[in-house]
Amino acid sequence: MKFLDQCKIYAKAGDGGAGCVGFRREKFIEYGGPDGGDGGRGGDIVVEAMANLNTLIDYRYQQHFRAEKGHHGEGRNKSGRAGEAIVLKVPIGTQVLAEDNETLIADMVEPGQRVVLCRGGDGGFGNAHYKSSTNQAPRRADAGWPGDERWVWLRLKLIADIGLVGLPNAGKSTFLAATSSARPKIADYPFTTLKPQLGVVRVDDDEFVLADLPGLIEGAAEGRGLGHRFLGHVERCGAILHLVDATQDDVLGAYRTIRDELDAYGAGLPAKPEIVGLNKCDAVDAADLKKKKAALARAARRRAPGSRVMVLSGVTGEGVRDLLRALMEHARARRAAPPPRWDEEREA
Repeated sequence: MKFLDQCKIYAKAGDGGAGCVGFRREKFIEYGGPDGGDGGRGGDIVVEAMANLNTLIDYRYQQHFRAEKGHHGEGRNKSGRAGEAIVLKVPIGTQVLAEDNETLIADMVEPGQRVVLCRGGDGGFGNAHYKSSTNQAPRRADAGWPGDERWVWLRLKLIADIGLVGLPNAGKSTFLAATSSARPKIADYPFTTLKPQLGVVRVDDDEFVLADLPGLIEGAAEGRGLGHRFLGHVERCGAILHLVDATQDDVLGAYRTIRDELDAYGAGLPAKPEIVGLNKCDAVDAADLKKKKAALARAARRRAPGSRVMVLSGVTGEGVRDLLRALMEHARARRAAPPPRWDEEREA
């Protein structure tokens, strides 16, 4: 399945049906009177969050959605049938943004959450609605009201407990494959990972979801490499696991590069709890590794107070279990936080 985390769609609710001008005509009934029914209401466009989806790929092949119009009223006081609503099913974590791609309309964060994106138009009144003692034979009927319409952006921000970031070839995919059942592509060249990967990591009797993001490089905020558009998937994470390649000569430069990109992105990422993993420790001399860990710990405390530096090897498994337990603590803290409130179904 292809991964798509952003798309633009057009939504048009159904127009209301027109009212009817009708008069009762039956044998032996001399004064039948008006009996034109009202028009039906147009169908709504509804967005619903689904737990079994993880991509917006369905909206790549269809971008226009138009709900059914309300049916017209008929004689004998028959009201028109309401138009069928269209339900747009999206993954949990999808944000609905206005056409400017900035104004937030709805944030779909819970399974089953429903938001009415476009309201269907009301049906017009038939002439039976206007009858009175002074107007016993009205010939007025109203047309239906138009339904709402708008262009919107759908932007998916994956729901994960821990976000995994680092430079290309820092060993992120290897770590994900070693700790979960995910099977990301692993190779010895940069940008092996081209889309976010999710893995469920089991620790003792509990588990958390780990999101592996494509590697960042210096200048990602200006669009270099793959840019930093995928960092949106880390916004909902409880903590960040920042992997640094211990075989590099300048581990401090590698660490600062990613931290600078997190600061440039903003959106609360610089303030998130961070664990720095000094990866590939099996390929570095013990004395050199100790020196790099101490220098990295000093830099991490200055940039992100409370950061921890842990040594590990995704290939041999050294230090991985202790790191997973530390990440599990952050995952539990995230789940213990009160969830955002939402109405079961509300008008956007």
